[in-house]
Amino acid sequence: MNLDTTNHLENVRKAAANLNGVLRTTDMIYSEFFSKETGNRIYIKPENLQRTGSFKIRGAFNKVANLTEEERAKGIIASSAGNHAQGVALAASKMGIKATIVMPQVTPLIKIDSTKSYGADVVLHGNVYDEAYAKAVELAKANGYTFVHPYNDYDVMCGQGTIALEILEELEDIDQILVPVGGGGLISGIAMAAKAIKPTIQVIGVEPVGAASMTAALDAGHVVTLDKVQTGAEGVAVKTVGDLALEVCSKYVDGIIQVTEDEIMEALLLLLERHKIICEAAGALPLAAIKKLNTRNKNIACVVSGGNIDMVTISSTINSGLVTRGRVLCFTVDLPDTPGQLLSIAQILSDHRANVIKLEHNQFKAIDRVQNVQLEVTAETNGHEHIKTVIDALEAGGFKVNRIY
Repeated sequence: MNLDTTNHLENVRKAAANLNGVLRTTDMIYSEFFSKETGNRIYIKPENLQRTGSFKIRGAFNKVANLTEEERAKGIIASSAGNHAQGVALAASKMGIKATIVMPQVTPLIKIDSTKSYGADVVLHGNVYDEAYAKAVELAKANGYTFVHPYNDYDVMCGQGTIALEILEELEDIDQILVPVGGGGLISGIAMAAKAIKPTIQVIGVEPVGAASMTAALDAGHVVTLDKVQTGAEGVAVKTVGDLALEVCSKYVDGIIQVTEDEIMEALLLLLERHKIICEAAGALPLAAIKKLNTRNKNIACVVSGGNIDMVTISSTINSGLVTRGRVLCFTVDLPDTPGQLLSIAQILSDHRANVIKLEHNQFKAIDRVQNVQLEVTAETNGHEHIKTVIDALEAGGFKVNRIY
């Protein structure tokens, strides 16, 4: 297709009409906390509250709504790490269409069960999205299904672009939109629509360092396949971006920021702690990137793309975020096996307001267990400076501290 001659805004508005009555309203949330931290005015677009728990219903439903009667009769198939799967499954169920979804074997259980609950048949295959995609294409050819691509499809992009319509209708003075990037469909749709409405707006993508497939493609000037992806943000763990998505991003996207796993975990924790918003790792990417923006006094919309995260992952994420923020200290010390040593440690921690969460007093872990005993302490702290103060006080008291985390 010719991007220059296609009326993207008209097509995104048609997608909005298709989605009328399907979507939940996800009004933006002004974040006083993130605004103070960055010197900008930060608004959160909470697509984690959308139907199926993510933005994906927008593109999936628009694609299915545009299928011919013949295509609907044969059925559809999709590959997904979970969110697109649920969007396709819900769209299919509403239109009475048979849907098959191929998902990576590492997909969180909540996403698998949710997809099945909408009536789709689920096939688990491969460890990353790209392997599930290859299987879905194979099944589509064998059975005559229409493949609903999660990101490299113009109708899907137009559905995702309705987010830009809503952001700019709600606050026309938005200067920048930060968007998570996996395969590139979400940012493509948002960029096409946003630039058509407001050419001066900046649309910036955010990728994990360990899955920077769009950055690699933009740098190379063509689609490339990463050797591997390594990130806890499974929703954007994509080795190869779409060729159409790359073309759109090359034309309309203003830049890509990369963030580390620690930065993602910290953003997740802050969203939960400050806004009581639970999102998946991919959804936190824009909030993880805002400190890296070289701007002040700008209105910035951060698209929190999804919230489909299971309880075990939430627990692990919270723990990782607490460590990253310096909210937990775990250390060991070898103590003489004499009365009063544990009391001395406890007194120092108490004097410096470190709240003990867990203690393990173990004679069998010490190097010389005849004379010494190893004490492992986990304590609640109030940031990295507080941790340094506590460790300094312990070492000033004659204890050699071995910090675990």
